[in-house]
Amino acid sequence: MKTRKRMTVGQFNTWFEVLRFGLAIFIAFAISFIIMSFSTDSPFAAIGNLFIGPMTSVRRFSTVLETMIPLTFAGLAVNVMFKANQFNLAAEGALFMGALMSAIIAIYMPGPPIMVIIAGMIAAGIVGSLVCAIPGILKIKWNCSEMVISLMLNYVMLYFGTYIFNQVARDPDSAYKASYTFREGVNLGNIIPRTRLHAGIFIVAVFVILTYIFMFKTKWGYKLRVTGSNIHFAKCAGISVAGVIMSSQLIGGFIAGVGGSTEMLGMYSRFQWSSLPGYGFDGVILNILAKENPAYVPVAAFFVAYLRIGADYMYKQSDVAAEIVAIIEGLVIVLVAATAFLSKFRHKMTTKVSKNLLEAGGAR
Repeated sequence: MKTRKRMTVGQFNTWFEVLRFGLAIFIAFAISFIIMSFSTDSPFAAIGNLFIGPMTSVRRFSTVLETMIPLTFAGLAVNVMFKANQFNLAAEGALFMGALMSAIIAIYMPGPPIMVIIAGMIAAGIVGSLVCAIPGILKIKWNCSEMVISLMLNYVMLYFGTYIFNQVARDPDSAYKASYTFREGVNLGNIIPRTRLHAGIFIVAVFVILTYIFMFKTKWGYKLRVTGSNIHFAKCAGISVAGVIMSSQLIGGFIAGVGGSTEMLGMYSRFQWSSLPGYGFDGVILNILAKENPAYVPVAAFFVAYLRIGADYMYKQSDVAAEIVAIIEGLVIVLVAATAFLSKFRHKMTTKVSKNLLEAGGAR
């Protein structure tokens, strides 16, 4: 007689997190719908536009994927740095400087376009690593708060990058603040006609896979996770904590720098950022939504990108402000990050699952 397969505690925890995330989204949309009902005569039509807007055309859906690319890079960068329990927020500055570096190379470097693109991405990654290494070095040497240092460093990078841009790359003949045009062919070509979706979607997919493998399938990734979970245990186990901290910042910065390069070479023909793009700060949101798992970062990035493009469509089709998405994002983050949300239900069900497994083991 066959015995019924029972759910393990690990399987239940996975199921529970999916349930909790889904319920958080439902509650966030329900509250947002109530708010919409006070600001528009057609709240059902508005929420419908938010949901289906990105699916109404190939171009709009491709815009979701375009938006998702830099978000995913930022989420991966933050994930690696935060996994070592280092709250380094310099991914924003690293992404900005990476974009600027690749733009300068795209303007001046001779040679075949593919080689220029590769060189630009590598250089952008190196610059990103250097930016994110600064808070790590100060933390190791003088125990400075990496959060405060990195937050201020982003603005240092903005003004330093702007100075370099004005001195090296700015086109004086341009009607607006922009660099010289990139060399012909130095771009990530569009992969769907009449859209702006570029080959960066494949590059970011490779980085997701590599980040996951590094984090969960390598010895160094294991050391990084151990250090992040308990730095004192890591020291007792003989792990070079300083080396792990620095490596996490360097790798995270490299990912952010390449993300800036991918966005610049995929979406622009000249550098024209006059402020921080905001993707680095979005990376913190994505890391929370992904439960610090790099495999879930693209899912979280797609969710956020879909919401933002849907909000833009809703704003054009109704009188509801697009800022409603900020409310939805905030509510989802609060509910997902709140460990007490459904904690009693989780404890009750975990106890029940464990009891069933013990009874099944005793029956054998």
